[in-house]
Amino acid sequence: MTEVNLTAPNAGSVASSRGEDHPWRLSVAPMMDWTDRHCRYFHRLLSPHARLYTEMVTAAALVHGNRLHLLEHNQEEHPVALQLGGSEPDELAQAARHGAEAGYDEINLNVGCPSDRVQSGRFGACLMLEPKRVADCVRAMRETVPVPVTVKCRIGVDDQDSEADLQRFTECMVDAGVEILIVHARKAWLQGLSPKENREVPPLDYGRVYRLREAFPQLSIIINGGIVDVDATVTHLQHVDGVMLGRAAYQHPWILAELDARLWGTPLPDRVELLRRMRPYAEAEMARGGQLKHIVRHMLGLFHGAPGARRFRRVLSEGVHRPEADWTLVEKAISALGPMRQDAA
Repeated sequence: MTEVNLTAPNAGSVASSRGEDHPWRLSVAPMMDWTDRHCRYFHRLLSPHARLYTEMVTAAALVHGNRLHLLEHNQEEHPVALQLGGSEPDELAQAARHGAEAGYDEINLNVGCPSDRVQSGRFGACLMLEPKRVADCVRAMRETVPVPVTVKCRIGVDDQDSEADLQRFTECMVDAGVEILIVHARKAWLQGLSPKENREVPPLDYGRVYRLREAFPQLSIIINGGIVDVDATVTHLQHVDGVMLGRAAYQHPWILAELDARLWGTPLPDRVELLRRMRPYAEAEMARGGQLKHIVRHMLGLFHGAPGARRFRRVLSEGVHRPEADWTLVEKAISALGPMRQDAA
């Protein structure tokens, strides 16, 4: 059972700086292999307000690789942020410039991913052990681009996981000009745990993130990690400036529509009608050589908890890999739901 610490003395003292107009009030985390442009287009239909993030792109890949492909996104996605991985200030500055020129609304530096592959490139969570280098990277990017440069980190790394360690890291970020800090409320172990285990084994400590917000009132603090429902999101927003959802938003995407309704009063759409709004996008993508499977994989959890959800997933999963798969498969999956009230469950 994961331990959760919600302790936050005097949490109400900073509430006046928060509100429904904060641009980072709700966001969807950057997730490798998940938050591609098809996913982001779908998520934007679910939530007109959530801030969306790309999968992490390495600075080296952007500077030396297929830039047009890596930066491709849809105008409907905005506001959308480009997450970069890297540790060389000049290279990150070049990559950030390419991202800003491509139209991204924010550049985010990954200082939270603990995977071996990321560590071998000297970026991700291991950079929390080098706060001055992170600050140099942030300064280089801020001097290059007109859009916000933000940082996503953990509450600690290995044995450098005390509250004082996190505050020292945060002080370096403030000195570098960071105004938005996204904090995953778990520490990271750089050795001995897989990336999946690093998302589950280290205990959550939300109270530490709340206290960080109190210690740095000039910062906007966005909390991330283990947040799975609407009520928890609303609770966190009493203590911090924003909430970033990860796996919950991908696996059960309807939560984005529910949150948009709860936080901004947006009318809840009909799930089937919303799904059908993906049809023009999907058919346009297939007309240019794309495959339906790359689009509908992000929709499998849309009816989670509703009658017929398992049948919906089965029809899509079994048929989407066939060469002839087109939108009629999605209509077949919708029919498999059976009679259902609008957004029952």
